[in-house]
Amino acid sequence: MSILLTEKTRILVQGITGSEGSFHAQQMIQYNTAAPVVAGVTPGKGGQKVMDNVPVFNTVEQAVKETGANASVIFVPPAFATDAILEAADAGLALVVCITEGIPALDMVKVYNAIKNTKTQLIGPNCPGVISPGIGKMGIMPAFIHKPGKVGVISRSGTLTYEAVSQLTARNIGQSTCIGIGGDPVIGTRFIDALEFFKNDDNTEAVVMIGEIGGTAEEEAAAWIKENFDKPVVSFIAGQTAPPGRRMGHAGAIISGGQGTAAEKMKVLAAAGIHVCKSPAEIGATVEKALQGEE
Repeated sequence: MSILLTEKTRILVQGITGSEGSFHAQQMIQYNTAAPVVAGVTPGKGGQKVMDNVPVFNTVEQAVKETGANASVIFVPPAFATDAILEAADAGLALVVCITEGIPALDMVKVYNAIKNTKTQLIGPNCPGVISPGIGKMGIMPAFIHKPGKVGVISRSGTLTYEAVSQLTARNIGQSTCIGIGGDPVIGTRFIDALEFFKNDDNTEAVVMIGEIGGTAEEEAAAWIKENFDKPVVSFIAGQTAPPGRRMGHAGAIISGGQGTAAEKMKVLAAAGIHVCKSPAEIGATVEKALQGEE
């Protein structure tokens, strides 16, 4: 069973006429079996049809009214992305996935505060998106490496998500839903939020949690898991050799004041009973052992 992206999801693509939006929307259309792409939104381009039969609207509100869309994936430049998120939330969409990277953290603070009391669940920004194998995807991940199953994946890193999924699939371990939460300092869905979704999904039997240096999200998740989560969790922390004070790829992956190191995070995770991998190459084998009840 999937979470967030399900058979009831009807997707619109904000920025569908741009190069990134059109390319990935086409990939989504080809893969999605139960969660169709029903509309696109590009201001000023309303009235067109793209990819044979997907109608384009000027506003999200129009798209929702005409097509019944209830989820959006955003492929627009950073300067317009925050307005796109707010427009989707104002239209009442239940799920919004923002792929855009480079959004200023201060802008995201304003967005976070504006939507936190709405029904909209934001994934991202600066993320690969969400995929429920066998149902559909909203994002940029390579769908062919995924396999339907019962292991959830939550990750701050897109490429490490793909590595983990590839290892799981190679061992014939399928995934329920894979969520790239993004590597920015301010994001819509945290580890704890995603873990709670998986906790309430009876068909998710284990979770892979991929973190990075910087911040305290992994430590907070470890404390929550220890108190609230009874399914096996396998974790890997990226950036184990990163020097303090230097940002490594993601805006949120920076060690400051001696906090947020990989060693510190790994210690806290292990103390919470989580299976911690020292290398990303160990993720698949560790999940297999965890599912079999091995230490």
